[in-house]
Amino acid sequence: MSSASTRETPATDALAARLASTADAIEVLLDDLLGETLRQGEIARPARLLAAMRHGALGGGKRLRPFLTVETARLFGVAPQAALRAGAAVELVHCYSLVHDDLPAMDDDDTRRGRPTVHKAFDEASAILAGDTLLTYAFEVLADPATHPSGEIRAALVLALAQASGLGGMAGGQMLDLAAEGRFGSGEPAALSQAEIRRLQAMKTGALLAASVEMGAILGGASPAQRAALTAYGRALGAAFQVADDILDVEASPEQLGKATAKDQDKGKGTLVQALGLDAAKRERDGLSAAAVEALAGFGPEADTLRAAARFAAERTS
Repeated sequence: MSSASTRETPATDALAARLASTADAIEVLLDDLLGETLRQGEIARPARLLAAMRHGALGGGKRLRPFLTVETARLFGVAPQAALRAGAAVELVHCYSLVHDDLPAMDDDDTRRGRPTVHKAFDEASAILAGDTLLTYAFEVLADPATHPSGEIRAALVLALAQASGLGGMAGGQMLDLAAEGRFGSGEPAALSQAEIRRLQAMKTGALLAASVEMGAILGGASPAQRAALTAYGRALGAAFQVADDILDVEASPEQLGKATAKDQDKGKGTLVQALGLDAAKRERDGLSAAAVEALAGFGPEADTLRAAARFAAERTS
């Protein structure tokens, strides 16, 4: 797969423009949601907690997850502005996960997006509370009638995000990842099978990416067949994204990624790069990207930006 050739396509140009537009709009919305103004029912917004939340959520990132929500909703005629709050909720959950993943008890990272991680910029207690509050705030945003006038739609959005974030999704995947490092047994990394690695990654990373797509389908009123196709797309894209992450951990520089690299290998983490070798992992990544594109076969040119997003997930360099 040639990244040079895909950069020349109109779909890729549209992807870059829409990614940037969504990222800008999400930044503005998050800045407002995390502002000093009290919302109805609030007593106070403690300044240090709010500052730690803002440090973890603002000022960087591709905002790929809200982009997927917005673009999937767009397939069904939903205006981007109408999908932004749902996208912001997904991003709040993603940012919470980064704040907690960086903690010394988890992945123990000092930098994120080229800046000190929240526990380094503040302290561990503030980082834990910031992550907790970003997570709960995501569901407050979704439950608010400002997100959608239909309580049934809001409930479906909450369910999709909760399932992707919790026991059977991202948090469960993080536990599997820690266990694979040998945290709770002999202290030696476990030798995971390829199937176990794929399951772990589908939960830890893939579930939230897939939910981002599913939430756009919910907002758009997708039919069962359309929702199934988009679910397949989201799962394949999420898997491709994670394999690409594993490859970047080996090949990219800390400057490119804005965080430390080669940590997966140092900790003995189970990755498909480790299980398959680098070249085979790249073939797996590209095959998953192609599968995501194929899942959209029932849609017309209106889905070209989502197709380009699947290629981007595999070809990104940061």
